[in-house]
Amino acid sequence: MRFFYGSCGNIFRRSVMVNRSARARRALVMMLSFMFFVGLPAVGGLFVDADAWARSGSATVETEASGQSLSTLITHYLTVEDRGRAESLLQAILAHPRASLQRVSRFLRAGRNYESAPVGMLPSQPVRVRGKTLSYGLFVPPVYDPEVASPLVVCLHGAGFSGDSYLERWATRLGESHVLACPTFMAGAWWTRLGEELVLATIRNVRAQYRIDPDRIYLTGMSNGGIGAWIIGMHHAPRFAAVAPMASGIDQVLFPFLENLRYTSLYVIHGAKDRIMPVWLSRNITNELARLGIAFTYREHEWSHPHAGGHFFPRQELPALVKWFENQRRDPYPRKLTVVRDASHLTDFGWVRIDATDRIAMFSEQLIDQHGDLIKNKVYAKLAVEVRDENHLEIRTERVRRYTLFLNDALVDFSGPVTVVTDGRISFQGPVTPRVETLLRDVRRRGVDGLFPAQLTIDVLP
Repeated sequence: MRFFYGSCGNIFRRSVMVNRSARARRALVMMLSFMFFVGLPAVGGLFVDADAWARSGSATVETEASGQSLSTLITHYLTVEDRGRAESLLQAILAHPRASLQRVSRFLRAGRNYESAPVGMLPSQPVRVRGKTLSYGLFVPPVYDPEVASPLVVCLHGAGFSGDSYLERWATRLGESHVLACPTFMAGAWWTRLGEELVLATIRNVRAQYRIDPDRIYLTGMSNGGIGAWIIGMHHAPRFAAVAPMASGIDQVLFPFLENLRYTSLYVIHGAKDRIMPVWLSRNITNELARLGIAFTYREHEWSHPHAGGHFFPRQELPALVKWFENQRRDPYPRKLTVVRDASHLTDFGWVRIDATDRIAMFSEQLIDQHGDLIKNKVYAKLAVEVRDENHLEIRTERVRRYTLFLNDALVDFSGPVTVVTDGRISFQGPVTPRVETLLRDVRRRGVDGLFPAQLTIDVLP
């Protein structure tokens, strides 16, 4: 086979807040005058509702005008779209007499208040991705309580289906224990970059309106959707408590990315009599997971369907999967991480990021449709990090020239010196100072799931 997406391509291809400006308001804050816009922008990995954030503190626009409200300054900094205004707000925060790291962190951890929102079956919810309006089906249990964080299951459909059709099936399967989001994407081509961005945008949209537990977000999918669960799960593993692909597979040139799932719970289901996606696809993946020493649960069922053989999700397998979901939790600050990257995914991976590399493979918009030598030879960058006792961090790299560590007191003790050893050589040794500015810039960039008041960027010696 030339490669999986080439040989199986035909199967895959078959198979309110409106952004608004506030009228100019003058506000004297710490001797700085500025105007601000209130809207619903993307803040890193999370959309933030500016009005809701403002309601979550006791502050109002009037208290901001008096220059007394730290919480209002932070709220506007996290939500204002204009970068210049954001910088002015940040400087006002840093000059505020109450802007200690402890107070700012406490405000960010508290988050915002959520008001009552629609529940039940909510099909065809709009979501904007790259200027296009796409959609997802949403089910919110009637027992949803905006004061209690709910788990979220994201389910990806196969070819010939839609998110709304999966919504009807999966809502009854999960009952009232989970919020369910099922995005719709043409032909279920979840291995494309646009499909990947749609999944992430769907999660942001749901979290903007509903209180979701960031440590209980689960990704699953069937057939083409299972391929998406593998690929999106591998590239964004720290976002998910668990990944559960069904009746699917990935090309072997993508096997190195399985290492990204080393600390993410996995549940794999495949029918032994599958006529669409042969069962050997999942067998090959689970064999590779076992070789890498990555834990997983594998269920190979014998049930059969008149038209597709074993290519379906039998109801008999459902109770075990739902119970398994309920037992999975994400560790937001794991002391070990492994990340493998191609050149198109040099983005944050939990508390690490690969910033610069040697020449490595780069995926196209269609993933690996251009099967060049670098992809064929699996030329990717890799970084493995482990926090050891007494502020000692060990890093191993392959084809990495620069990387960044995002640190907090769950990972290191800021009262003592930190030592970073890269590929057997000390690359940093000394104090690391947590700062309000570092914390807020990072939260504005990628959201409040993790609070990191310190960063270290390390150049890897040749």
